[in-house]
Amino acid sequence: MAAPSSDTCEPMERSIRERVPPLLTDLYQFTMAYAYWRTRRHQEPAVFELFFRDNPFGGGFTLFAGLRDCLLFLRTFRFTDEDVEFLRSILPPATDPGFFQFLRGLDCSGVTLRSVPEGTVVFAREPLMEVAGPLAVVQLLETSLLCLVNYASLVCSNAARFRLAAGPRRKLLEMGLRRAQGPDGGLTASRYTHVGGFDLTSNVQAGFLFGIPVAGTMAHSYVTSFTSLEEVWPQTLVALNGDPEPVDIISLTKGWLSRVCELLGGELGKIREGELAAFLSYAIAYPQNFLPVIDSYSVGCSGLLNFCAVALALCELGYRPIGVRLDSGDLCRQSLDVRRVFRLCSEHFSVSAFDSLIIVGTNNITEQSMAELNKKENEIDVVGVGTHLVTCTRQPSLGCVYKLVEVRGKPRMKISEDPEKSTVPGRKSVYRLVDAEGHPFLDLVSLAVESPPEAGVSLSCYPLMCDDSCVSVIPAQVTCLRQEVFTKGQVTHPLSSAAETRVKVQSSLQTLHPRHKRLQEPDSYTVALSEKLHHLVTEIQKGSSSNSNFLLAN
Repeated sequence: MAAPSSDTCEPMERSIRERVPPLLTDLYQFTMAYAYWRTRRHQEPAVFELFFRDNPFGGGFTLFAGLRDCLLFLRTFRFTDEDVEFLRSILPPATDPGFFQFLRGLDCSGVTLRSVPEGTVVFAREPLMEVAGPLAVVQLLETSLLCLVNYASLVCSNAARFRLAAGPRRKLLEMGLRRAQGPDGGLTASRYTHVGGFDLTSNVQAGFLFGIPVAGTMAHSYVTSFTSLEEVWPQTLVALNGDPEPVDIISLTKGWLSRVCELLGGELGKIREGELAAFLSYAIAYPQNFLPVIDSYSVGCSGLLNFCAVALALCELGYRPIGVRLDSGDLCRQSLDVRRVFRLCSEHFSVSAFDSLIIVGTNNITEQSMAELNKKENEIDVVGVGTHLVTCTRQPSLGCVYKLVEVRGKPRMKISEDPEKSTVPGRKSVYRLVDAEGHPFLDLVSLAVESPPEAGVSLSCYPLMCDDSCVSVIPAQVTCLRQEVFTKGQVTHPLSSAAETRVKVQSSLQTLHPRHKRLQEPDSYTVALSEKLHHLVTEIQKGSSSNSNFLLAN
């Protein structure tokens, strides 16, 4: 395993500029910005909110992620001359040249971002981010912010579900880079699966950028590339005890292999010499990090015996092998067989290092197979997950949206024929209400001008999507979920590293009641509107209905 680097801001900021330039957006953002500019509305103060409508994977919670990337994006947002010239080439020829001069001078110095802290457990339909600033600018930010939050939050939530399915003891390795949706998808997945609960990644660039511990040893191709012990070079290894005389490790290993076969009833005729050569070659190169994949041929007849022979030779020379990887078949049954052999070798040969050997399982692991793994007897210490983790097979998108809620200080609301697509108007605050046992039980969305709820004081509210029914609750504790993180072109809240956000995730999940964390049929968590905000929604809906016949009446 390689040592992690620090999650420094400089390479991250450089990465964001390269990955998310201002042109990484939808064309209609520029056409709307131009229309605002032409009507001289581009400087009007406006407020947008980012939220999602349903928790992913049929679950009871979501993890908010991607905020750090959003802040770095806002801090570096500006158009180059090359950007502007390209826009000039794709917008209609009649576009006023002054608009391009306007774009060239744009930045986020007038933008304010208020947000839920990254790594917080969040729920459907509550605003996660509030973006306020000049109308044209905050409109141009929409697609990029959605792109940065949508997948990060989705894959982080997916990782948390895998962690819940695996339990706290087992280590989890993310190894999905080769199956990810492109390089950026793979890099984003590595960061946010670590934040969501995975311990290790196979992605070297993610280790460099984010300080995530990196792990990996060999693939089946390495094993099958060898056919004979004659291919092993060098054929010696210096003992760790300080003796400078190199030891013929091939002869040493052959002796151990005979003893292992005698102990386990193995047949030397069924041993794959190429596999043994691969193991020896790797052990000579990495005597302190020997963890081969042992199922290239037959685990019981060859792979396990070859491993034990090479590992025992390493132990004799003072080294400590790490363990083995299983990548096919019945992982639970095989892990029990492997552990039994390790214990036999430890006891019979008096080699205590075999008591601490680890078993890694990798074989197209899904959330369901991870949960089933936990129910069966097995000896797997580390599980590697790739495809179903990073591609979020069960649900490919979180479906975050970015909606206008205020212009010139006046609330704005989308009123849709589909009630689920209607928005909640006005600038807001979000509070988490906690019960006497320390579990959150309701998130209250209120107008920003309202006084915050108080602990021990009854309040009335209207749960979303519940047919205007009013409930009364008394919180034991109240936490404000909104913090100002960006203003006047500057990040105003410390940027959290991947490791720090990971701690926040675990803390936030720990407080959530188990009934909301169930992987199957969780209880729904309540998000509710304050009385004043509910009244505002009702009044706007009534006003929209009464104004709908304005043109016909005149």
